Amino acid sequence: MDKMKNTKIPVFTILKVLILSYVVTAVMLLLLAALLFKLELSEGIVDGGIVFTYVLSCFLGGFVMGKLQKTRKFLWGLAIGCMYYIVLLAVSLIMKQEGAQVTGDLLTSMALCIGSGMLGGMLS
Repeated sequence: MDKMKNTKIPVFTILKVLILSYVVTAVMLLLLAALLFKLELSEGIVDGGIVFTYVLSCFLGGFVMGKLQKTRKFLWGLAIGCMYYIVLLAVSLIMKQEGAQVTGDLLTSMALCIGSGMLGGMLS
């Protein structure tokens, strides 16, 4: 019971890591947009680039959070992946004017974000 009292949630650290993850996302998406403009990439390649961006951003976020926390790294990575996905989903729903539907793409994106964040935490 005493261990639970000493456990603190590092809110500012989590926010910093999430911001880092979204900066990586922004840079990767800008790079992908430039490649799309210059090379006229197919839709499949663009979709793959977006998925790679999600995975890389969550992995790096989980890795950094694991390095900073030192204990229960995989849980911190999982938490970063979850929070990344929640923000991503919220922004997507706000931007979409039509009614939101739960599709396989949403579930796949959730699994990729959570899984890659947790993997980053485990490998840190």
